[in-house]
Amino acid sequence: MELQTSFGKVGTAVRILGTDLTGATSVTFNGTAATFTVVSRSEITTTVPTGATTGTVEVTIPSGTLNSNTEFSVTP
Repeated sequence: MELQTSFGKVGTAVRILGTDLTGATSVTFNGTAATFTVVSRSEITTTVPTGATTGTVEVTIPSGTLNSNTEFSVTP
């Protein structure tokens, strides 16, 4: 799974690209839940949630959990 943006402050829009993202049930930024929209089978849009810290972005899909290929850095 690939992040189109690797850093940003709370509220920053982030595109997540991957395969078989349809049916995603959660997106988290280093464990902090984020609201998200499944745009297509290969794209999710989300925003950095309040309370997020630097770390891995995870997407839960029916077949398991996907981790970002890089850490997302939350900036002040």
